Amino acid sequence: MTPSRSTTVSRFIAAPRERIYRAFLDADAVATWLPPGTMKGIVHAFQGREGGAFSMSLVYPDETSHPGKTSDKTDKFQGRFAKLVPDERIVWATVFDSEDEGFSGEMTVTTILSPADGGTDVGMVCDDIPSGIRLEDNEEGCRSTLDKLAAFVGG
Repeated sequence: MTPSRSTTVSRFIAAPRERIYRAFLDADAVATWLPPGTMKGIVHAFQGREGGAFSMSLVYPDETSHPGKTSDKTDKFQGRFAKLVPDERIVWATVFDSEDEGFSGEMTVTTILSPADGGTDVGMVCDDIPSGIRLEDNEEGCRSTLDKLAAFVGG
């Protein structure tokens, strides 16, 4: 049996948990802060509720040397809100659209919002990361996403 591949990153955000939580349930917000680095987000479908489905594409800039998981410049994924605890926890179950077995399987992303003096400690745990994704790349992408989330919510 292959051991689970996981990463954990965290960041303090100087914003209330309620504002951060709402940023996860709004399609336009997610398209803005979720894409790491210079990638762009395109939301194809989005039901911001527990059990609700979503579908997005993350598009690499033209000058990137990284190949996409779905096409040369695109990572398309689908998922669902597996669990929502208002202002505390968001659990996404996601699957990449890819013909490469290295990107198959369901990855779970759990975001935990903990109260902190002057804001919120945000932890992001990715479990069952597909074998085709380097763990250090996943960590870097999650850090970038949390930085963009902080900028989006004003923290």
